[in-house]
Amino acid sequence: MQDSTTHRVGDATITKIFEIGLDAVEGEFLFPSIDPASIARERGRFGPGSVDPRTGALRLSIHSWLVQTPERVVLIDTATGNDKERPGAAVLHRLNEPFLDRLRAAGVAPDDVDLVLMTHLHADHVGWNTSLAGDRWVPVFPNALHVFSGRELAYLAALSAGDGSDAAIRDAARLGPMLHPPLPGVYEDSVRPVVQAGLARQVVVDGSEVADGFRFLPSPGHSIDHACISFTSRGERALFWGDVMHHPLQVARPDWNSVYCEFPQAALTSRRWAMEHAAETGALVFTTHFAESSAGRISRDGDRFAWQFV
Repeated sequence: MQDSTTHRVGDATITKIFEIGLDAVEGEFLFPSIDPASIARERGRFGPGSVDPRTGALRLSIHSWLVQTPERVVLIDTATGNDKERPGAAVLHRLNEPFLDRLRAAGVAPDDVDLVLMTHLHADHVGWNTSLAGDRWVPVFPNALHVFSGRELAYLAALSAGDGSDAAIRDAARLGPMLHPPLPGVYEDSVRPVVQAGLARQVVVDGSEVADGFRFLPSPGHSIDHACISFTSRGERALFWGDVMHHPLQVARPDWNSVYCEFPQAALTSRRWAMEHAAETGALVFTTHFAESSAGRISRDGDRFAWQFV
C-alpha cells in the first residue's frame, strides 16, 4: 500500500518518489535475533498497510524524498537504481523500475535536480545516482551536487581496494563490533562515478548546515557514518530518518536491530536518539522503508514512544 501525498514543511513541498514495495518480508528474517513469538506480538499492533493480515509478513518500501523549495530541487537518497548487480540481495538485483518516470510525474526532470543528499551509502540509497550507458555508469542528475559523508566514502573505497585499510577506519569510528560489511559493488557503480564526474561533496557529519536549512545529524550504526538529515523552513521541521529503523514496530522496540545494521551497539543508541530528537522537536519524520505514507510523527510517554502515520 503506497501513498504519494505531498507534504508541506514551511516553504517546501516534500513528495515520496516510490521505487519498489517489499510486501512479504518475514519478521524472522528482518529481526533474526528476536524470537518469533515476540515479533508476532508486536506486529499485531499494526494494520494492513504495514503488516499483511493474512500471512503476518511485514510490508516495507524503498523510495526517495523529493524536496522542492523556492530555491532548490533536492532528492534525499536515490533508492536502488536499475540494472545494478546485487546478487547478494535478490530483491535489489537487476531492477527495471520506472523511477525516473515517477519523478517526472511529480514535475521534476533529472536535469532539474540541483542537490542530492544521502543519509548513507548503502545500495538502496544511492542507486539512482547513476544509470547504465553502454558499458559505463554515468550520473543521472548531471546538474546536482551529491553530498554525503566523507567517512562513508573512505570506508567504501577501502573495502573496494581490499588492502585492509578499512580496519583503521572502523577503529577510528569507535562504534563497537562490526556484524557485517555493506554490499559489494555499490562504490564502483553508484558512488565513484559521481566523484569522478566532479559532482560530489564530502562532509563531516557533525550537525553543521550543508545547504539552506539542511543539516546532517550523526546517527551511526546502521552504517559506519549514517546521518539523519534535518530540514527547517519558517520554523517548521522535517527529519529524514534514513535507516535508523526499517519498520514502525521498532518504535515500540528500539532494542531490535534489523539484519542490515552493520554496527549493532551503535545502531541501538542512534535509534533511540532519533526518536527522542523527533519527539522533542516535533519534526515531521520522513522514513525510507516504512510503507503506507512513509511519513509520520513520534510521541513520547515516559520511556516509550508511539508512531502515527500522516
